[in-house]
Amino acid sequence: MTVPTTQNPSDPAYKKAKRQYLKTTHNRLEQLEAEWTPFRAAEKKYKAKFPPPDLTNVLDVALLDESRVEETKRGSWRGGANAVECHSVDLLGQESRGRKAYVFPSIPGLVLLPSFVSPDDQRRLVRWSLRDHARHPNETNLDTHYILPEEGLWKSYISSGETGHHEEDIQPRASTSSSPIAHINIPPGPRQLISNEPASTQNFAKIVTAPTLPAAPSLNAKVTSAASLIPKLRWANIGWYYHWGNKQYDFARGKINVSSVYSEVCKSAVKTIPWEEVFSEEKNSSVEWGDEPDWKDWQDSYEPDAGIVNFYQTRDTLMAHVDRSEVCATSPLVSISLGCAAVFLIGGSTRDTEPMPILLRSGDVVVMSGPRCRRAYHGVPRILENTLPPHFIHGVQDKEWEPYEEYLQTSRININVRQVFPKGFNPGL
Repeated sequence: MTVPTTQNPSDPAYKKAKRQYLKTTHNRLEQLEAEWTPFRAAEKKYKAKFPPPDLTNVLDVALLDESRVEETKRGSWRGGANAVECHSVDLLGQESRGRKAYVFPSIPGLVLLPSFVSPDDQRRLVRWSLRDHARHPNETNLDTHYILPEEGLWKSYISSGETGHHEEDIQPRASTSSSPIAHINIPPGPRQLISNEPASTQNFAKIVTAPTLPAAPSLNAKVTSAASLIPKLRWANIGWYYHWGNKQYDFARGKINVSSVYSEVCKSAVKTIPWEEVFSEEKNSSVEWGDEPDWKDWQDSYEPDAGIVNFYQTRDTLMAHVDRSEVCATSPLVSISLGCAAVFLIGGSTRDTEPMPILLRSGDVVVMSGPRCRRAYHGVPRILENTLPPHFIHGVQDKEWEPYEEYLQTSRININVRQVFPKGFNPGL
């Protein structure tokens, strides 16, 4: 299966993107572009459908791996193997012998582990994310607006395609609510960015007692089907509940245990990284870390207890943001890429820092750690179409896999987990 592409001038998608580009830029003031921050300018560049962005300056370390040749050929999207200043370090442990990670002098604590997750484990994580995780009790973006099937949206979707199975309607939540519930009122108009106060041990008591009203269900939601909702699935919560309205954790709701399917991969990544080499060139570390750097304990103490599974379609983006919700602002945030490739941007403590672009492919793991990296603006302006690697398509002799392959042709799944509390801190929950 090949999806429409904006790279081929003869493709209808290219022609449509060109018409849209000419329409939207016809009356654009030059002053508007001049006012963009460097991060916003980079987002616009890579998000653009027309003209297709040049990825020459995007780091693509997969080009250095002969075993990924077929993967890097797909979709004609390729970056540059030496586009960004970085250097390799050897991973620790017998199982990682001969494997390397990449660290970045300009952003201490940023680590890229290319192809860290094996093809078999990638398929296992895809299955788990869609079939087993994106369902009760793990909250998804759709739960606010719909009463989802108890078996989970994905299982309902698969069942609906079986012969003789009657597809059940999914009811909108607003039309079935019998009693009024207090909700957050979101004003009409453009979406408002929320700049939450960074969490810390000093303000934790205030955060934990802050009111966290649920978002209001959409009054425009209609009766629908599982097949119609699958492309609208955007996220599923992991561990501690995250409140999207105030960008803080809702600790009053308790915590769901993080599945070992996720935690084992993330803890393995943290254990194999030679942290002494990662932070060897960091200057004035004690000032930025607050106390003594805690990276020496991560291989033993790292225990992810929160996170999110993001489900992207090729038209989706993740705008520049900073993660400020964890009380521990230094421990590793581990991010796993599955499915189609994406452009990842990471900059500095403000949007005024020009971001570094990295092309992330399926199986790659990014680790953000330390005070500078964890407080850096980052985002995903582009999911790259037609980049699904061969191991999701060829040689998968499994009838059950077919709907997963069809879904992944236009999708990227990103699993990211983090540790909310620093070592030794007792939240009293």
